[in-house]
Parts: sequence; structure tokens; C-alpha cells
Amino acid sequence: MATITKRGDRQWQVKVRRKTIATSATFETKARAEAWARQIESEIDAGRFQHGRVEADRTLLNEALERYLVEIVPRKKGIKQNTGVIRAWQRTPLARKPLSSIRGADLAAWRDEKLKEVGPQTVVHHLNLLSHVYTVAGTEWGLETLQNPVSRIKKPNLPRGRDRRLTDDEQIQLLAACDSSESRWLGAMVRLALATAMRQGELVGLTWQHVNLTNRTILLRDTKNGETRTVPLSSAAVQVLEGLPKSASGPIFEIQTGRAVSHAFTKACCAAEMTNLHFHDLRHEATSRLFEQTDLRDIEIAAITGHKTMEMLKRYAHLRAGKLAMRLG
Repeated sequence: MATITKRGDRQWQVKVRRKTIATSATFETKARAEAWARQIESEIDAGRFQHGRVEADRTLLNEALERYLVEIVPRKKGIKQNTGVIRAWQRTPLARKPLSSIRGADLAAWRDEKLKEVGPQTVVHHLNLLSHVYTVAGTEWGLETLQNPVSRIKKPNLPRGRDRRLTDDEQIQLLAACDSSESRWLGAMVRLALATAMRQGELVGLTWQHVNLTNRTILLRDTKNGETRTVPLSSAAVQVLEGLPKSASGPIFEIQTGRAVSHAFTKACCAAEMTNLHFHDLRHEATSRLFEQTDLRDIEIAAITGHKTMEMLKRYAHLRAGKLAMRLG
């Protein structure tokens, strides 16, 4: 027997008691509450009723997001950024809906509206987080029957990555400006970035405990993709590190934050009269040089740079077209 009660202006609570089973859920319309009750009663009568299904029907997206924030986000990188994405989802009308009632069509409509405000990368990041909420709910929170609506829609195509290269003359001018910077560590950091393809955050967090000059390696444990990576050091990289003062603890570079690095780098670019160059472009330049100047295999380059998939390195394939042609004879 199902009992349906109106709660406030927007919600209808339905309770089903049948045989030895009692369950309930809340919906935005009476029609949906009645349809849910009929389906649950039918499943009970047929012996197909599953409690996980009911939990998915009555757990609001807002509740799932809050639980994800407490249980999952602290274990992920980028806590502040992920928290911001969760709060953005909680401000949407979808947050008031049960997890199981959110359809691909709902997310497609949200995607199209969001793209009017922000770029494709931001939309994809929001959708990826929501998708992970559904995955965790299905695998760790007992909602085994829950379907992931994000998998039913097409995510926006991401723009092609930046392809800003550094000419020889520009490199000379940039390094001279960095060496004259108020930040006395900037020149060494830029040189190391060009020699290793390390990310800005990896350089900022680098300590001498990570460095083994005897074996010519740097061990990175806290990388962007969460995996440990060993970076081999070229002679140029070793020379940069050998020229720096050693300390028992603390970062190698006194620049404490990525924002400070970006600010100092931008000032150096202005002093060198260079435009449209970001610190992250140095990683692209270093990766490009690995393709152009070495015979390393793609998988070996990925191990050095930390690109997680070979797909990410496809954009560099054209840099070896000449070498491939020579091998063809």
C-alpha cells in the first residue's frame, strides 16, 4: 500500500509498505511519486526489489555531493578547485533531484547553457566530477543499480592545446631577463623546466630529498596525475642543479607558490619584450625537443614528462615526420 503526502510547495513523499518491506522516497511531482510507487510495488510482488535502487531514488544529488565533499575530495588533488565545482553543482536545480531521476537529457541541457558562460574545459571538468560522484555512489555507497547519466551525453570538444614554441633568440632574451629578475631563483627554474619538462607545481615543490645527482634523477611523488615519476637529468639539468645552494630541508627554489612564479615569469617576459608566453609553454617546448632531438620512444618520453596516455602525445607526432621519412628510404 502506497501513501503519498505533499511536503511544502515542491515535494511529494511516497511511502510503500508491502509484505515485509517498507521504503520511501521524495519527488518533485505527485505523478512521479505515483509512478515510483507502482514500480516499487511491482518489483516487490515479482521478487525483484533491491534496496540499492530505493537509495538511489531517494538520495538527492545535493546529499551525494556533500558526502563526496567530506569523504572523497580530501583524498584528491586540487581540494579547493573540486570544492568549487561541487558548490556550483549544488546551486543548480538538479541538486534537488534524486540521483536516479537525473537523465542524460537534463545534463545535456545543463551543458548547453553552461557553454554560454564558460569554456569547454570548465564544462568537461564539471561533468567529470559529477561522473565520479555517480561512480563512487555505485561502487562504494551501495547504490549498485544506479546508472551514470554523464555517460549518456557527449562532452564538449576541447580546444587544441597551445602550440607556443620558443625560438633560440627568444630563449636567450628570456633567460637574460630571468637572470636579472628580482626573483633570483627564476633563471635556474626556467632552465630546469626546459631541461626536464617538469610542471610548474613540481618545480615549486622540489626539495633536495627528491634529487639524486649521482644517478642523475629526480623522484617526484606528488605529481598532477597522482603517480610517482622518475625524471632523468640531462647534463644541462645537472649543471643547473649543481649551481644551486644545498639545504637539508625546504624547497630548492625560494619561490613558494605557483602564483609567485607566474608573476615573476610574466615580468621577465615583459622585460624581454616577449608576448603570449606562459610558464607552462616551457613544458611544451621541452617535450617538443625530446621528440625533435632524441630517438627516445614515445613511451619513454611519456615516462619522463608524466603524460598519462599516449593519446596526449599524439600532438607531437608531426615533429618526427622527417625522421620517419628518412627511415623509409
